[in-house]
Amino acid sequence: MLSEPRAGRLAAWGNALIAHMVSPDDAAIAIVGEDAVHRVEGLPGETAPVGLTLALGRLRALGASGLRVALPAPGHPLGLSGPPEFNARALEAEEAVICEGAALGLVPEVYEAGPEGDVHVEVVWHCLPVREAPPADVPSLGEAERELAEALRDATEVLTRLDVAGSGPVAEAAVAAYRARVDGAARSASMRGCGRATGGRGREVLAPGYPPRAVRVLELAQRVGMLVSLASENGHGGAVSASEMVARGEALRPVERVARRAQVAAYNSVVVERGMR
Repeated sequence: MLSEPRAGRLAAWGNALIAHMVSPDDAAIAIVGEDAVHRVEGLPGETAPVGLTLALGRLRALGASGLRVALPAPGHPLGLSGPPEFNARALEAEEAVICEGAALGLVPEVYEAGPEGDVHVEVVWHCLPVREAPPADVPSLGEAERELAEALRDATEVLTRLDVAGSGPVAEAAVAAYRARVDGAARSASMRGCGRATGGRGREVLAPGYPPRAVRVLELAQRVGMLVSLASENGHGGAVSASEMVARGEALRPVERVARRAQVAAYNSVVVERGMR
């Protein structure tokens, strides 16, 4: 997943709210981001969809002690713990949030409305029961960081061998920028004092309360995802035969999986730390 998942924003800022590090209104504004509005449907005690501020407060009252992210893909139920009905909805959306301590989960449904050039996005989070069990295939931050280091090397080798940069000047410039920036991004992230660090485009990478290592892992995971997307979206590159294209897909599939695992580890890190205290 290349772009920041909505589940990531909801979990990160919801966790900051639970830790009393941000106000409900600030958390809701950060979660909505560039969307028009977010609502939560199916919340216990509510007969109609409610706004994020009310929903976050209600989840805390229902016992939610932390929010975890799931980023599942076909054949890889990353971060899910059941039941099957919830897993199916989360897999269709490719993301979900699980409320620790409340046995509830949230799955987004995205609607676009408005004329061309003035489209606005509305999101409805469907609140459903979940099974309280360990999530599937979620690594620790340390494991994720080690896996990412290997994935960075593997992704660069694959792109170079298959001449993805040769598919056009834009792709070539993107790969060059990636190679030049990734080490510097990792170093700068490691020196930041809190999880509210900003990325190269000025956006907030995570919410207050997250450790610097989580920021570093999330930034690197998103850049690995960028490389995988670049390889997938720029035609054949140097892989002119069908067998070479299949080989490229097979080589990059585990790299994409590592990037998703690392994103989940970063977003869930504060919940894991709280559980270890």
